[in-house]
Amino acid sequence: MQLSRRTERLSASPIRELLKSINRPGIISFAGGLPASDSFPDLDISGVSKEVLQYGASEGESELRVRIADDLKMRGLQVKPEQVLVLSGSQQGIDLVAKLMIDQGTSVAVEAPSYLAALQVFSLFGAQYITYNAQDLSALHTSHPVQMLYTIPTFQNPTGHCYSEAERLALAERADALNCVLFEDDPYRDLAYDTCDRTPVCAYVERTSWIYQSSFSKTFAPGLRLGYLVCSEDLYEKLVWLKQAADLHSNRLSQTLVLTMLNADSQRLEQVVDSYRIKRDQFQQQLRQNMSSHATWEEPTGGLFFWLQLKRDLQINMDNLLQQALARNVAFMPGAPFFTTPVARSFMRLNFSHASNSQMQEGISILAELIDAAD
Repeated sequence: MQLSRRTERLSASPIRELLKSINRPGIISFAGGLPASDSFPDLDISGVSKEVLQYGASEGESELRVRIADDLKMRGLQVKPEQVLVLSGSQQGIDLVAKLMIDQGTSVAVEAPSYLAALQVFSLFGAQYITYNAQDLSALHTSHPVQMLYTIPTFQNPTGHCYSEAERLALAERADALNCVLFEDDPYRDLAYDTCDRTPVCAYVERTSWIYQSSFSKTFAPGLRLGYLVCSEDLYEKLVWLKQAADLHSNRLSQTLVLTMLNADSQRLEQVVDSYRIKRDQFQQQLRQNMSSHATWEEPTGGLFFWLQLKRDLQINMDNLLQQALARNVAFMPGAPFFTTPVARSFMRLNFSHASNSQMQEGISILAELIDAAD
């Protein structure tokens, strides 16, 4: 049996493999971007029409698309409902865009570090990477062609960084200058704990093609598997065709439930944000008490993660540290898979939304103890 050459670049998702451990009794998970279970809404399907059990449009339910377009206009992105494509989770958007844009050797610009599941998909299709960060766009110059630029400017995964207005404008200008497709991934924007600019970078683009996507996983429930994308009109039809080939259409029951929640009282989202702000502050307090001598970090103004960089005098094998932590029932995400090339420094991503306050205290204390022993 001969498989496609593409499968030679296929590998398991590090985070999905690690998340298998969270079902173990007593596990304290700082690994995945898991929303707190008590943030999930109470769902009532008793009044849902049986019509939503029938096949539906590939583009998504019309009322939901109208609502999404209206919400995006409030964010500064002027789009029509006819530009909205409802997705089976934003990960599907990454897959569809990769199918649309990437062949073997296609030049793709990504942040360093960047979202590991996006890197997994882009690499599968043969992407060649150029890396940049918000503070330094010098790697993105017109003498080196770039076909697609992927960015997570609002509460970036994994770093939690939120681009300033100047950084957003600079990135949009650079995408225009490169005449590359700007692909903006924005799943965390509603989880803002402090004031910061959250205007989509795509709203600043003047000439080049663009794609903007977001998700309902972090604000409602990831099990609904629902997200959406909007894009410049030149890309939309082919993305719909790719969606048709992938799964015909997204779950209509999930779309109906999400629309109902969007039209309901907004206080629920405010309560979720307030709860996560408390969790962020509790987590940072524990980091300051236990990890200040070991690592540095930027306080996230939103999102679900802390990104820790171990100090220069610490030379620790993070994979070994992870195995030792798992043996003590603590899970975290090593930083290496978020980079396209090996890095000399040690990084770790810690999720703060899933654990209770007592679990935070215990888990971070164990990580600090293990780092002390490894140093």
